[in-house]
Amino acid sequence: MDRTILHCDCNGFYASVECVLNPELKNVPMAVGGSSENRHGIILAKNELAKKYNIQTAETIHQARQKCPNLVIVPPRHDIYKQFSQRVMDIYKRYTDLIEPFGLDEAWLDVTGSARLFGDGVTIANNLRKIVREEIGLTISVGVSFCKVFAKLGSDYKKPDATTVFSRENWRKYIFQLNASELLYVGKNTKVRLDELGLKTIGDLARADERLLTSRLGKAGTQLHLYANGLDREPVRSIYEKTEVKSVGKGETFPRDLLGEDVIRHSIKPLCDSVAQRLRKHGLKCSTVQVQLRDPSFRTIQRQRKLPRPTSVSRDIHLTAMEIITDCWNMQKPLRMITVTGTGLIKEDAVHEQISLFDTPDERRKKQETIERTVDAIKNKFGKSAIGIINKKENENENKK
Repeated sequence: MDRTILHCDCNGFYASVECVLNPELKNVPMAVGGSSENRHGIILAKNELAKKYNIQTAETIHQARQKCPNLVIVPPRHDIYKQFSQRVMDIYKRYTDLIEPFGLDEAWLDVTGSARLFGDGVTIANNLRKIVREEIGLTISVGVSFCKVFAKLGSDYKKPDATTVFSRENWRKYIFQLNASELLYVGKNTKVRLDELGLKTIGDLARADERLLTSRLGKAGTQLHLYANGLDREPVRSIYEKTEVKSVGKGETFPRDLLGEDVIRHSIKPLCDSVAQRLRKHGLKCSTVQVQLRDPSFRTIQRQRKLPRPTSVSRDIHLTAMEIITDCWNMQKPLRMITVTGTGLIKEDAVHEQISLFDTPDERRKKQETIERTVDAIKNKFGKSAIGIINKKENENENKK
């Protein structure tokens, strides 16, 4: 028996939430965007009136205002969006516990076992749209299909506030004509490679020689061939199932360009502190440090380095990140954005520490980790500002050395 999979997508989520909180925004072209002053100046979401001006997500605020001079820009409020996301997820839970979030505003639902109680997939999809609209004030678009990939295509096919069904009978008619870039996980680089092979549509991709795709794209080629042919068998995970953390990162676009080794070293310290703290929170250590750098012209490079041994100590991550930056970046050139990420994650109880009677590097690392865990506890109990005095003392001690 076929599964019944829904993909629910909140339309223009950030902008829609802002319009619920301030209904006057529904009457003007508006968008949620980062601060131009802090150089996070891109469009994150827009309302229906803004879409009429062809405002695009991820374009700069400057570009958007050239299309629509009267565009109202609202700063993002991520904590509020998380609250609304949770309210929507709570509605989905009324129908199934097989809910797999895909960001704050999207989720797959497996409602195969819910038909006897709530009706078929289309009935459930329409009921969800009605309930979310009436109880929260948001609209959702829902794709209904027999696999996750086609359900996702369905929710994108018609917006806003629509239900689209891709069944065993009709999916080839509608899906084969779609651009290959609309298929899940076909990014810009993959699209370029598919174009080089003359594969423009999902139908082209489905009919292509699987061996050719595998030779050009590796495992991704095999996977995309399965997706295009409706052979996705991936299950929808339970919302109560813990998702495995594969990497922990923190990035920042700085108000002013960073120039010089000392400035960069000081500026990435909070990023490394955040990565280390979150690793400890999840009971993990990273075996590789990855750094992404972006200059004012948006040229981006990414480098990584394996650590001598897995760590969740900020000092280790900071030193390695600086080594990476020193090796790959000209310190006389400005930096706009830096992201530090810990990858190759290992559970901390799987890492065995060497025991010694002397103060070895491993022992010093263990002492530093104990200090940082103590700081974590202080932050959790008294707030982040409580460690200001500790940091001041650390800096004074470093200066004495």
